[in-house]
Amino acid sequence: MAKIGAQKAANMTGVSKATIQRAMKSGRLSYEVDEHGQKLIDTSELERVFTIKQDSASTSEAMIKAELQKATDMLEMERVKMRLRMLEDQLHITQQTLEDVKEQREQWQKQAQQVLITSQHSQKAAEELKQELKDRDAREKEIRQKQMEMRMKRMQAQNQNQEPAQNATIWTKLFKRA
Repeated sequence: MAKIGAQKAANMTGVSKATIQRAMKSGRLSYEVDEHGQKLIDTSELERVFTIKQDSASTSEAMIKAELQKATDMLEMERVKMRLRMLEDQLHITQQTLEDVKEQREQWQKQAQQVLITSQHSQKAAEELKQELKDRDAREKEIRQKQMEMRMKRMQAQNQNQEPAQNATIWTKLFKRA
C-alpha cells in the first residue's frame, strides 16, 4: 500500500496532525522513517487505527449521484404517470368507440330486418303481380285464339258461299261457248 506523511494522514482520517503524531509516539500507530528523516505511515496501518473518512469530493460526488438518481426516479415516475393517463384516455376512447359501433350494429340489424320484411312483402307482391300478368296473358291469348277461330269460320263460310257462285259462273261460261 501507499506510504503517506502525518499531514496527509490527518486529512484522510479527519483528525488533527497532532493526534496522528501522538499515536505514532505512543506506538499505537507504526511508521517508517525514509532517507530524508521523514516519518511515513502505511495507509493500511492508518486504516487499522483510525477510520479513513471518505474524500469530500467523492462524498460530494456520491451526494450528487444520489440527487441525480432521485431526480431521475421522479422524472421516470412522472413519465409513467403520464403514460398511464394517456393509456386510460385511450381506453376510454376505445370503449366509447366500441359502444358506438355496437349501437350502429343494432341499427343496421333493425334496418336489415325491416328490409327483409319489406323484401319478403315486396317479393310476395311481385309474385302475385307476376301471376296476375300470366293470367292476363293467358286470357288475352285465349281471346285471340277464339277471335282467330271465329275469323276462320267466317272465312270458311265465305269461301263456301263463293264456291257455288264461282262454280255457277264457270258452268255458265261453259254453256255459252257451246
